[in-house]
Amino acid sequence: MLEASFSNLLQTILIILLVYFAFKMLIKWFGPLILKYFLRKMGKRFEEQFRQQQGPASQKKEGKVSIDKKPKGKRNSNKNVGEYIDYEEID
Repeated sequence: MLEASFSNLLQTILIILLVYFAFKMLIKWFGPLILKYFLRKMGKRFEEQFRQQQGPASQKKEGKVSIDKKPKGKRNSNKNVGEYIDYEEID
C-alpha cells in the first residue's frame, strides 16, 4: 500500500499554491485585455443590431428635413381617486 509522506504533502501544497498565484497573476495582467476585447466585440454587435433596426428610415437624402410631431391627445384625469385620510405621526 502507498503511504503519503510529509514531503509529498508539502510538494502538493506548494504546487497548488504556485498554480493559484500564477493564475492570479495571469488574470491580473491579461484580464483587462481580454475584457476590452469582449467589450469591443459586444459593442460592435449592438451597433450592428441597432443599424438593422433603423433600416432605411435612417438613410435619408442629404438636405431633406422631416419633422414628426406627436399628436396632441387629451389627458383623462380621474377626479374620483378616493377619500382623503389625514394621518398623524405618533412619536
